[in-house]
Amino acid sequence: MELPFYLNLKDFESHYYDNLEKWFEEYHNTSEIDYLKALSAMYSPYLYYSFAEDKLQADAFIEIKDCFFPYHERIGISFCSNCGKDSSSPKGPNHVFEFKNISMMEYAQHILDKINKYCSKNTTALDGHKNIHDYINDYDIVTSVEGVGYCISYNRHQKVIPFLKAYLPYYGQMVNMVLYRDFIFSIADIAELIDKKLRTVKAFEYSIYHKSRADAKFKVHMSRQFLTLCN
Repeated sequence: MELPFYLNLKDFESHYYDNLEKWFEEYHNTSEIDYLKALSAMYSPYLYYSFAEDKLQADAFIEIKDCFFPYHERIGISFCSNCGKDSSSPKGPNHVFEFKNISMMEYAQHILDKINKYCSKNTTALDGHKNIHDYINDYDIVTSVEGVGYCISYNRHQKVIPFLKAYLPYYGQMVNMVLYRDFIFSIADIAELIDKKLRTVKAFEYSIYHKSRADAKFKVHMSRQFLTLCN
């Protein structure tokens, strides 16, 4: 079952039990814990644990390769040996890249631009039977490269498909900034509701809070270990 991704707490809460019922219809030998674990895995990439606040906060960013032709040396860059499609590299000499973190809104707009560019060259692409959502996971469109710009990792792209299906319009050139703002304001509340239900069914160890806090502690520990070795 493909669980719907919701961009605000109201929609998530109002559809919770309907989706749970569909979950049970498809997966007979399962429980609400399994359903909540699936929800936790779907929403957790957009959150991080704040030590200062001792709570989850929105972290809707994705790491991406920014490929370009430099005119001078820059710190922190490498030769781009595997950009765009997994089996090929962009054409041209001295092609390099650097990793950047961009917001999910910027990423969604980049994907939308790719799809619209493809559709503008193929007049039957949006013929009434298909819309932008039909091309969200098209390998050739998503991984297309024109020499410079963002290079999409198709494997990483798979992890954000639920968000893109919820956020991208069926037709149009621009993403909705208001809808994205609502998502940023709602994601921590959605996670809190998931964790509350996990606590109710005695399975808080699977919560987004518990996992994010453990991951954050591990990163701090590894950073301290690294600094110790360097000193």
